[in-house]
Amino acid sequence: MKLTAMSIRKPLRTVLLALLPLLFAVAAGSPGPVRAQTNEASRIVSIGGAVTETLYALGMDDRIVAVDTTSVFPPQAAEKPNVGYMRALSAEGVLSQSPDLVLMEEGAGPPQALDLLKSSGIAVETIPAGHGIAAIGQKFEAIAAAVGKPEAGKALAEDVEADLARLEARLATIAPKKRVLFILSLVDGRPMAAGSDTAADAMIALAGGVNVFASANGYKTVSAEAATELAPDVVVMMTGAGPNHDAADPFAIPALKATPAGQAGALIRMDAAYLLGFGPRTADAARDFAARLYPEAIEPAK
Repeated sequence: MKLTAMSIRKPLRTVLLALLPLLFAVAAGSPGPVRAQTNEASRIVSIGGAVTETLYALGMDDRIVAVDTTSVFPPQAAEKPNVGYMRALSAEGVLSQSPDLVLMEEGAGPPQALDLLKSSGIAVETIPAGHGIAAIGQKFEAIAAAVGKPEAGKALAEDVEADLARLEARLATIAPKKRVLFILSLVDGRPMAAGSDTAADAMIALAGGVNVFASANGYKTVSAEAATELAPDVVVMMTGAGPNHDAADPFAIPALKATPAGQAGALIRMDAAYLLGFGPRTADAARDFAARLYPEAIEPAK
């Protein structure tokens, strides 16, 4: 199941804010169980990139009346009315779309807006976040249940899980594993890197890499000395965060230049929404990432 990634060009501040839901694997709090809808919703407000992608994959795009700013794929989603950033929603803006169902990714807010939406009498469902293989399938099934398409959600989950399992089996034959440093941003010459419990950490694992910064939790600034000691084989950065960010050279930092990755010039840049979205394109993104890590052993997604 191959979908083409779309590169998004926006100012760095705007894009990094929009990508926050993608970057963290665990959001505060836990949503309740999603209730299956007895009737298919006809006017859906979709909040969260993975939610929107999944609705399109389920063939529900004609029922979506509005999306949020993190819903950047497929390209047709940009044609829908936009209710703003998922963490800064206006209840009035959402309600102005006259929805009969609001589907939102875990982490949407603020709480006051959610309280107003829930008290309005409109069905509001929160989709659990997660980036492991099982969690991705649960996400698809929860979305499908909310729109009355449980069998389609199960089929989508099985499809993506099977693709990931095939990739995992192929990666199991590869040794040694590449040591990966994922850099979210460069601030005053210091890298902000992905530790454990992040979407980047989960994707590194799916692609068969080893996160050299896994001893840290979340995204943390790395000192020059630590960057050298981490000794990554490959540095990974996102594209789509504006021209200054996309052109940033991590190996201009002496500490990173001294690493095996710096000496080899091993830098991988991938579209952030594609790599860290954890929606229906997850298996393709993991395979494309793995193909960049192990080009002689893994073919990119078709």
